[in-house]
Amino acid sequence: MEWLQVVVLSLIQGISEFLPISSSAHLILVPALTNWPDQGLAFDVALHVGSLGAVVVYFRHELWRMLKSWRDSLTGGKTDQDARLAWWVIVATIPVGLVGLAFKDLIEGQMRSGVVIAVGLIVFGLVLGYADRRKRGSRSEYQLGFKDAILIGLAQALALIPGTSRSGITMTAALMLGMSREASARFSFLLSIPVIVLAGGLETLNLLGDPVPVDWSAMIGGTLLSGISAYLCIHYFLEFIARIGMQPFVIYRIVFGLWLFWFFW
Repeated sequence: MEWLQVVVLSLIQGISEFLPISSSAHLILVPALTNWPDQGLAFDVALHVGSLGAVVVYFRHELWRMLKSWRDSLTGGKTDQDARLAWWVIVATIPVGLVGLAFKDLIEGQMRSGVVIAVGLIVFGLVLGYADRRKRGSRSEYQLGFKDAILIGLAQALALIPGTSRSGITMTAALMLGMSREASARFSFLLSIPVIVLAGGLETLNLLGDPVPVDWSAMIGGTLLSGISAYLCIHYFLEFIARIGMQPFVIYRIVFGLWLFWFFW
């Protein structure tokens, strides 16, 4: 790949992975608007590794506490708020894993159209706007229960529909359950870790049987750039929504969705 393609794809992945605007909707525009060749599975895996590294580094202190407390809860120790949060992340990941495996071919085939993505952007964008205005509360991620984790997990499974946005739909569900904007975003970011690990693992297994040679310079560059942009995105997004909220992203989704309708119809 040309380095311009590497930079553009890496920035798109790093920024849109954690914003409620759908990374798939943006990535589909790259081949539609350029004559660049397909970047290949190896590069997709590299970009996801960068995003994963960003969220792990950003939440390293929280993750370390969660991991220790979760381990202690397995060995008969006290189940504190960090252990419970770790369990809720696991519970909320199960639905998307099951749905992804069951409908993998449908999701990667018939549903990856510009019109489907446009509908997902607009419909779930409006739902996000409603949740942010009408249902938002003050609960933190540490005040979640088992039922909350299941509901957010079921919502996350909807993100397999292109255009929905994994972060967008999980934040929407969290807001509907009375969580604050910041807590909704933090829990969504924590949920991204097992999802990216699972998706990246499947892609890596597919990659092992791919005879196409790997462009290691592009992969390393893409991983680093995706990771840096994702880290900055997480940091500034949390500050942004605390002051302004979700409505600018809702407007962006609607405008972008209407443009996609015009472009692909």
